[in-house]
Amino acid sequence: MRGSYQKKGKKIFLTAGITCLFWNTASIYWVFNAINAVMPVVIAAAISLIPFGLGACLMAITFRLYYQLRKKYSFLVAGGGLIAFWISYEFLHQSWDLSFPWMTLGNGFAGFHQLVQWYEYTGVYGGTIWIWLSNLILFQFLYTYRLNQKNKVSGAPSTSAFVWLAIVLVPSILSITKYSGYEEPNNPSEIVVVQPNIDPYAKYTTMSIEEQVDNLIRLSDSIAQPNTEFFIWPETAIPETTNEEAIRTSRVFIRLQDFLNRYKNGNILSGIESYLIYDSAKTSSARPLENGMYWDAFNAAVLLENSGKVQFYHKSKLVPGVEKMPFRESLSFMTPLFAAFGGATGAYGSQAESSVFYSQSGIGAAPVICYESIWGDYVGSYIQKGAQFIAIVTNDGWWGNTSGKDQHLAYAKLRAIENRRWVARSANTGISAFINQRGDIVQHTNWWEPSALKQEINLNEEITFYTKHGDYLAYIGTGASIIFLVLILIKLRKRPSRT
Repeated sequence: MRGSYQKKGKKIFLTAGITCLFWNTASIYWVFNAINAVMPVVIAAAISLIPFGLGACLMAITFRLYYQLRKKYSFLVAGGGLIAFWISYEFLHQSWDLSFPWMTLGNGFAGFHQLVQWYEYTGVYGGTIWIWLSNLILFQFLYTYRLNQKNKVSGAPSTSAFVWLAIVLVPSILSITKYSGYEEPNNPSEIVVVQPNIDPYAKYTTMSIEEQVDNLIRLSDSIAQPNTEFFIWPETAIPETTNEEAIRTSRVFIRLQDFLNRYKNGNILSGIESYLIYDSAKTSSARPLENGMYWDAFNAAVLLENSGKVQFYHKSKLVPGVEKMPFRESLSFMTPLFAAFGGATGAYGSQAESSVFYSQSGIGAAPVICYESIWGDYVGSYIQKGAQFIAIVTNDGWWGNTSGKDQHLAYAKLRAIENRRWVARSANTGISAFINQRGDIVQHTNWWEPSALKQEINLNEEITFYTKHGDYLAYIGTGASIIFLVLILIKLRKRPSRT
């Protein structure tokens, strides 16, 4: 008997692993597209298995743990354990060095945002729980119905059917009602987002620094109004690698100040590649120079005012393998492989927490750089610090014309709902857009087309429940999973040995 249990457990793990590997590959196949652009197909396919296979393995472990619970406990207990284990997996996958929360189940409702207006209370983990509850109850209904048919018992398990309908319909109806009746506070601000559309693989070969800056200014000027307060430019849009302490002597800075002089309240919020020089190794990412000094490079955002004031933000959520070396000491031998993703592995410094850009008129903007927009709780930390709208600066051109760029845009809708903030999204070679506080995409650009959009958005200062409490459901789920693990261990110890 014990041997059959073990074989069945292995089958469950393998079946779940293969299924999840297929699902991961079908959902994030565009990762391969980015690697294949700079590496041979065979090597690119091998490296792509890292995000595909690792995620699938973690998912399969949750099903294996569920089986351990189900052997000794009721379906209700085991189902609760499955939900807790899955949430723990999702939380781990957004917290460790190989973070990639792209596949969090709750993200799936980004295409149906009218149904999840209650994310302002739960965030995406509420969506994950909703999916699991509805599926587990539906499974129980179908299983009981099939069992009744086999035993020739008349009637259907009506209780399970009623509960399933309630779980699906009640949150949907409440959400649609909230969506239909939601009214934004009236606090307008004129914003412009720019999409310069410069091939990221040929950024420094197709256009000079001066031409790129002039292109950004031309696109901004083409639709700006005298009262425009923010010009949002994409990730690394300012093409000159800049010493932050000497930026005011930069030729690009002088050119941009001349542009801003035409707009009384104008601010440029842009992506930039910057660096700092230290007299010692002040950070773990600092690298030595020949003169005994050290330097840090940053994927950063900058706010420039026409008054000459400058603010910097250093990207915190760095892409594993592209912008940082995960498990630096253990995986140092893989540096050449990770570099193929288009970044400088281990090269970027970061800051520990989010920070808000405040314009000269007092407006707080959240400078969210690319990958960071996947973290609901992290984006919420900007709002807690006073951000009145979310500015996402990104570059989605690495993946080509794949669903990756569309998924990334859709996730921004969830950030708008969670925090009830407008999103101004500037994407080089991606899709730039304005998203309102209900998660509607009000305007958007086309793929691979230089463009600019302007929009009068409503600023908001109210704090939602989710903004205030963050991913509390993830902490509850992780705590519950520890309890379920203890239950597994208790039963394993109490089980008598069999010969």
